[in-house]
Amino acid sequence: MTQDYIKTLRQKVGHEPIILNFAGGILANDQNEILLQKRSDFNAWGLPGGALEFGESAQEACVREFLEETGLKVKVKSLLGVSTNFIQHYPNQDVAQAVTIEFIVELVEEMSKEISSETLDLKYFSKDKLPKIFNKQHRLFIDHYFNEDYPFID
Repeated sequence: MTQDYIKTLRQKVGHEPIILNFAGGILANDQNEILLQKRSDFNAWGLPGGALEFGESAQEACVREFLEETGLKVKVKSLLGVSTNFIQHYPNQDVAQAVTIEFIVELVEEMSKEISSETLDLKYFSKDKLPKIFNKQHRLFIDHYFNEDYPFID
């Protein structure tokens, strides 16, 4: 498996638009509040997850990214949905079409207090107390989760 796939790719194409594959998950607590991550790149809230490394499955990426960004070991329970038509403009001028596979995950155990520099904060939020979400694609996944409208394809 190639590590830092996006970094290697970006060294070749710069900020040109590319298609990237992402995976993430929604982890809910006993009150059906979902765990959100305050991201350092946008300084805003979103779902834990990230890009697949070359040779990695979406499920493997979801579990790996969750551990890196939250310190939590999770396992995939089911598919939440797939979204393929969102264009993300990043603060560093990168542009990517985000093909995202989102799962519903459950907690296995807390593994580490050390988390990625990509995470500024972690907090559980209820449906009626959600913060502003950093992009429409993440909001779409959250809405489908709380509306119990899954699996879905968009």
